Amino acid sequence: MSVRLRLIVMNFLEFFIWGAWLISLGGYMIITLKFTGSQVGSIYATMGVASVFTPSIMGIIADRWVNAERVLGICHIIGALLLFWAANETEYSMMYVIMLLNSMFYMPTLALNNAVSYAALQKRGIDIVQHFPPIRVWGTVGFVAAMWVIDFGKWTLVPTQLYVSSTAGLLLGLYAFTLPACPPGHGRPTGSLISSLGFDAIVLFKRARMAVFFLFAMMLGAALQITNTFGEAFIHDFTDTYPNSFAVQHPSLLMSVSQISETLFILTIPFFLKRFGIKTVMMMSILAWVLRFGLFAFGNPGDGLILLIMSMIVYGIAFDFFNISGSLFVKSETDNSILSSAQGLFMLMTNGIGAFVGGTLSGWVVDYFTIDGVRDWQSIWLSFAGYSLVLGIIFPLSFRQNPKPVATAN
Repeated sequence: MSVRLRLIVMNFLEFFIWGAWLISLGGYMIITLKFTGSQVGSIYATMGVASVFTPSIMGIIADRWVNAERVLGICHIIGALLLFWAANETEYSMMYVIMLLNSMFYMPTLALNNAVSYAALQKRGIDIVQHFPPIRVWGTVGFVAAMWVIDFGKWTLVPTQLYVSSTAGLLLGLYAFTLPACPPGHGRPTGSLISSLGFDAIVLFKRARMAVFFLFAMMLGAALQITNTFGEAFIHDFTDTYPNSFAVQHPSLLMSVSQISETLFILTIPFFLKRFGIKTVMMMSILAWVLRFGLFAFGNPGDGLILLIMSMIVYGIAFDFFNISGSLFVKSETDNSILSSAQGLFMLMTNGIGAFVGGTLSGWVVDYFTIDGVRDWQSIWLSFAGYSLVLGIIFPLSFRQNPKPVATAN
């Protein structure tokens, strides 16, 4: 088996594990387990808590002491056992602890997956810039495939989704030990924990433009967490009014359109960044979030299905134009001496603090608009749309764009 095919299998399984539960678990917890919005939001926020520290810690272990592919395998095996445990848990307090532990072992694998891929390609003299993206896209294929498996299996509201994810995690954990060796110190930076967390890049906050950018990156990271947490729960609440509709029968299939859109819009980023610059691209992302939530507010699985589909399509702009473009912008604005640290800071603001804030606050909003167990989804989504609209008004007034173009390569 060629190294490219082996890495494709790794990337496919890496995101299959996540796709099996990330979008559907919120519906399972809020509809089946009867958790409150705050409880569901707090469980999703564990990914933000874990993203603050554990990816850096696992990265340093892989950089200094243990082969990266072995760290990857160990993390997935432990995560698989935790997901199996979670599938048998129905109490909030224990579910929170288990999913927090799972996040601590899964979130680091996102970076380790890249590290193993880069090292394997570099060792064989294969151009990473040219050949890694076609390999990485299979991760998105794996994510969508997992959503479809859960959907067609009718497992969106039962713990089977966690068993499926656990099985895939165990498979990848064992498979990781067969991957090309990625020994410590070979091809990866060996910075300290302080550098890996992005603290070396704190100096960027001295520049007003970068301080504003990182603040809005955090707030957009919060927006990203909202639909991951409550998107399917919202669709499942139409079971009584549209029981035979496509959306209710196949909620994960409908939600997967978001990931498909994300894959397609990635390809447009170089054009939009070079043509319009980061400020306009970020504005497109913010306005796409307004549409994402606004279309949810007025959509339904019946005559409003087209609005739900449109919401899924604009998600590609909402996510890619701030997450991927933002990373490129940080690269273009950062000195090479703190390049890795700056990327760590960007991830900390979006996937760490932003995810925690989004998961926590969105849960409070859902509970606020829930009376006697009935959720007023239109008010909930309009609140999130209003939040995004406020960001869209403030951002262009507070962010000053550097006239130089954003570098999209090298």
